[in-house]
Amino acid sequence: MSQDSVDRLTAITQALVRSDSQTPPSDTRDVVAIAQDFLKGIPGVILKRYISEEPVENLVAVLDGGLPGPRTILSGHLDTYPIGDISMWKFLPLGGEIGDGFIYGRGAADMKGGVAVLVEILADWAKRRPFAGSLVLALAGDEERMGELGTQWLMDNAPEIHGDGVLVADVGGPFAVRLGEKGMLWLEIEAEGKQAHSAHVYVGVNAADRLVDALIALRKVESLIPEPPEDARNVMALAARKTGESEGLRRTMERVTVNVGMMNGGSSPNLVPARASAAVDIRIPLGLSTAEVEKSVDALLGGRPGVAWTITRRYEPSWTDSRTPLAAACLDGARKVSKEAAVFDNRIGGSDARLWRRGGYPCVVIGLTPRNLGAPDEACHIGELSQLHAVYDAIIGEIHGQGVVTLSENDCADSGGA
Repeated sequence: MSQDSVDRLTAITQALVRSDSQTPPSDTRDVVAIAQDFLKGIPGVILKRYISEEPVENLVAVLDGGLPGPRTILSGHLDTYPIGDISMWKFLPLGGEIGDGFIYGRGAADMKGGVAVLVEILADWAKRRPFAGSLVLALAGDEERMGELGTQWLMDNAPEIHGDGVLVADVGGPFAVRLGEKGMLWLEIEAEGKQAHSAHVYVGVNAADRLVDALIALRKVESLIPEPPEDARNVMALAARKTGESEGLRRTMERVTVNVGMMNGGSSPNLVPARASAAVDIRIPLGLSTAEVEKSVDALLGGRPGVAWTITRRYEPSWTDSRTPLAAACLDGARKVSKEAAVFDNRIGGSDARLWRRGGYPCVVIGLTPRNLGAPDEACHIGELSQLHAVYDAIIGEIHGQGVVTLSENDCADSGGA
């Protein structure tokens, strides 16, 4: 890759990082305008901005290759996690600063660096027309809130969103071809009691105690045993041997987990609380369904006095078979760059891929290595931007017939991948 291309990837990433697009509120209007500015000069690209619900805005770019062939969707999200406590950051959260070969800032890895790669890929392939088929770049907001107003809204409302397969440039490492991810249930649990003075607990009913007891019982859902499909089981077993990732990560990827993310209750230490609540995230591995987990939750929480629960989000575990043409093209393309180091794998976190798969699309996730994901001083490696660009170029070449890999030996030496 030329130095001009590296500089352009760096500049696009920095510009995107400097735009505040935290979710909530997922105000992506400014960052969409920045992405549009980089895209509008590409010959042959047709752009359309979509507001799903203020302030969430999405952007679609279509590049027709001019010859009959497949239609590939390139998917990215423009919103980020919250910055959090700014005093914990060494680098400015919205600065896009460079240090030791890294670009720092909220969203640098997840996934504004990946978006920069997709933008540059579209520019490169515009220069190669005619080519077989077409490319569709779908840049969405709301992903950190599960994407219903972003990617899902585009799938439901944007006529440009149709195709044969989807590549998502979310985090995971440029040589990890990720075919699936866990599902999830989000629960809101409400406990009611009877308020009283804490010196007279015998006349009150403590809603917080009821809530805590329910949450302790809910942990038992983690004992459910999944039965993943054979293809996924084989892929994960091979990846575990090849990647060297920690045993803890592997165990977490393959089991149910329960995280109590929020708790509220009471108004004073000397009062028995009448109400308490919690928000819970249950992640579901391949081989279990949301219905099975919901049944277990009902058995554990149903019938408890004063305790009620509702499901606010529900997504099935998802998987794209490794034998699909899209998966094969992705692995072949990644191996052209990685010199056989690329592997199929599952994904521990959620992404918009679950929405694409729910919509019936074969979908693969390949992105940057997550560094300080959701934490202070999130960063992406500049050299890895070049690697990911080369991987996407090779994959699109496999699908559309004329990819050109231009990664240098130096780029290959510093993989930084998962």
